[in-house]
Amino acid sequence: MKTPRWRGLAVAAASALALAACSTSAPRSDGGPLEVMAAIYPLQYMTEQVGGEHVHVTPLTPPGVDAHELELSPNAVAQLTRADLVVYLSGFQAAVDDAVTQSDPAHVLDAADHANLLTPEEEVAGATAPTGASGDHAHESGAHAGHDHSGADPHFWLDPTRLADVGRALGEELATADPAHAADYRANADAFATRQGELDAAFTDGLATCATRTIVVAHQAYGYLAERYRLEQVAIAGLDPEGEPSPAHVAEVSEEIHAHGVNTIFAEPGAGSSVADTIAGDLGLDVAVLDPLDARIDQGVDYDNTMRANLAALKGALQCA
Repeated sequence: MKTPRWRGLAVAAASALALAACSTSAPRSDGGPLEVMAAIYPLQYMTEQVGGEHVHVTPLTPPGVDAHELELSPNAVAQLTRADLVVYLSGFQAAVDDAVTQSDPAHVLDAADHANLLTPEEEVAGATAPTGASGDHAHESGAHAGHDHSGADPHFWLDPTRLADVGRALGEELATADPAHAADYRANADAFATRQGELDAAFTDGLATCATRTIVVAHQAYGYLAERYRLEQVAIAGLDPEGEPSPAHVAEVSEEIHAHGVNTIFAEPGAGSSVADTIAGDLGLDVAVLDPLDARIDQGVDYDNTMRANLAALKGALQCA
């Protein structure tokens, strides 16, 4: 999806201001924390957990900015060059892909190499999502480890076990970049994986027995969540959250709602979905919030808190025992 020029400039300006506010004004002195840049919030959270006191993490996507449409200023690209480590997800943000290639940081961790990303064909069988150009995400392209992820759901962090796998890889990358603290990074990665395992167990237990296993969502961001916890995702819009579904697809969604006894449509925080609201109003359904976590909306609430809020919302909507 092509970003309007005025919007791209506004996002670039916001990015530059956030980077200036979050970063140190002088180069890292010997013995100071590693300067790490993380492309999106889940990777920032993971890096803070695994790096601990030995890293200073700067978000490439400023809080509240749509990660799907990020533009980077020349200053941001220059900061990538000076970073000790860049953590990103190739194929998700074209601007970041280009900037990493141009800047050639000292160390890079591409989450796509460690998250075991699903191809479109591996998405949950029977999932209902729009087809055609209006449902595709223009930035989701590229191949990793021999697999083409064009058109695939990039939101792997909604499966806690996949984020734990990337966290272990990050621990090794940090150990390479900063051997003096290698033991701490590996211990932190193990502890992070344990906490992610506890989160996974909470989802597995909480969603074990439900009246329905169909989730109707504003956009197609929950493939990994559905795959991990045996849910069926019915998406109103495709991977592009601003894509407009066709009337035929809206009718198909309505049929799925009736067929599976769905009583709730999931919207996203900080973003209205007129189509979702219209469908919910027409069919007398509730609207609840399910956060895809590609951006951090509330600075007082972290990844773990948000995932557990998602679980509570799912349990209520799916009528889980």
